[in-house]
Amino acid sequence: MNIPAFIAAHWYAAKTFIEHSIAFSDDALHVMLGMVLLLIAALVTRRPIARWLPWLIVLALELANEVVDLWVERWPVPAEQYGEGMKDVMLTMVLPTLLLLAARMRPQLFRSR
Repeated sequence: MNIPAFIAAHWYAAKTFIEHSIAFSDDALHVMLGMVLLLIAALVTRRPIARWLPWLIVLALELANEVVDLWVERWPVPAEQYGEGMKDVMLTMVLPTLLLLAARMRPQLFRSR
């Protein structure tokens, strides 16, 4: 097994463990992790959430996650699998996108008086 396949297989196994050990649905996990990852990316990069870099990091991580899913899983109907992947991307990115846009368009919402 080559290194990317090894990493993908272990990531997939860890993700499956987390999904089955937490009382939230997979969809709810995507929503929550999108926000958590956005805040962590903003902290690590020392950029405000109004900047694109933290949002792009979340998007890159989510797309990598979906690539692993497509690599490891093979559904009988590929269109269903692609649709599920697109749903996961949208669920993960909806709140980070709304927060980014709000912080850029209405920064006064994020300041104390």
